Order: sequence, then structure tokens, then C-alpha cells
Amino acid sequence: MKRIHLTPRLQMTAELVPRGARLADIGTDHAYLPAALLQEGKIPFAIVSDLRQGPLERARATVRACGLYHQTAFRLCDGLRGFRREELDAAVIAGMGGETIAEILENAPWTSWEGFTLVLQPMSSMPELRGRLREKGFCIAEERLAREGDTLYTALLVRAGEMPPMTSAELWAGRNSPDPLRGDWLELWLVKTRRALEGVSQSSTPAALARRGELEEVSSGLEEMKKEWKRWQL
Repeated sequence: MKRIHLTPRLQMTAELVPRGARLADIGTDHAYLPAALLQEGKIPFAIVSDLRQGPLERARATVRACGLYHQTAFRLCDGLRGFRREELDAAVIAGMGGETIAEILENAPWTSWEGFTLVLQPMSSMPELRGRLREKGFCIAEERLAREGDTLYTALLVRAGEMPPMTSAELWAGRNSPDPLRGDWLELWLVKTRRALEGVSQSSTPAALARRGELEEVSSGLEEMKKEWKRWQL
């Protein structure tokens, strides 16, 4: 039987899944993550879903090769539209843009009910996602980082609850932590803000000036977090 070995990005995401959870893997593609969790014995059952038939067939092939067919169900649907709250304890949404993830959650308001866990691994639009999570009654309980090749990724453990206010820099890069990868993560976002500032500095319109002020606030906050992170490394 095939044994699944996860990439650092997927391993980071898998580690946040609660033990014993009935799990949905949204946009599953090859179903590597739920298959690995089933093989490990961390979860008893998974429902894997995708919007398209092709990825779902690839997921079936993985599950079949791993001998996990009796512990897996398959669902062709858009996001969480094809699910009911009573079927699940947790859902993983990985490898999508932050705005797409936010839309999926808004179309399934039961995900913000008490007792449900989300593991989110956004690829873009992270400030927008963090802001919308707070607006919709979610709390980010934990964030992790992983390096895969030359790229850094983040994953969020999210539950129902009131999230404390976040600074503009925290919306961009998440709350500070002593994670060894955090320094590189902050530098990544500092580079992004510098590039954005260079772009808006070419214009003097009111909108550009306002955007410049926002970006300067983000940049200043990121610099302070980086200084704090360096102190933690001593």
C-alpha cells in the first residue's frame, strides 16, 4: 500500500488538525493531507471535496492506493456548500487565495458556530482574510510557518470567538511569535510594503496619499515586530 509523505507546507497544515476530528478537506486535489492523517490514525474519517471532477478522481486514486476507501467519502461541490455542520468537526481549506477562503466561509455561516475548527492555509490576500475572519466572529488561535524550497507559507488555526483588535502590521503578517522562521517572514512582508510604497509614491492623488500613509504604518509596525523577534532570539 502507498505511504503518503507530506511536503512541509502540507505537514504544517496537518499538524493543526485536531486529533479525532471528522474532517472535510476542501479543494482536496490529490487528497494527500487527509490520506496522511488517516494513515497516522489522527483522524477516523474524512470527506474530500472539490469543485471539479478531475481533482476528485485524483483523490479517489490516492485513497484507493492507500487502502483508505472505507474511511473516506467524496463530494463534488463548491466549497462547503455541499456539507452540513453535523457531519464535521473540522475543515481544512489549503492552497487557495485568502479572498476565496473568506467567500467559502461566508457561504457556510455554521463554520463560526462554537465547537467547529478551521485550518486555513492561504496563498495570498492574507490581510483581507485576517480582517474578514475577525468581522465574521472568528478567532485565530494559532499561526504557524513552514519553508518549502525558497518559499515561506503560513497556516491558521481558527475557531469561533472574539478576536482582539489587530494592528495594520498584524493584519499583514500575523501576530508576533518567537518562531525561528518569523524573521524571514517579517522581512518578506517588509519587502512587499517597500515595493508598494515605491508604486504609490509616483502619484499625488488623495487616494495615493492615503494609501501611502497606510503602507507607512504597516512598514513601521513590521519593523517593530522584527526588533521584538530579534530580542526573543537572544
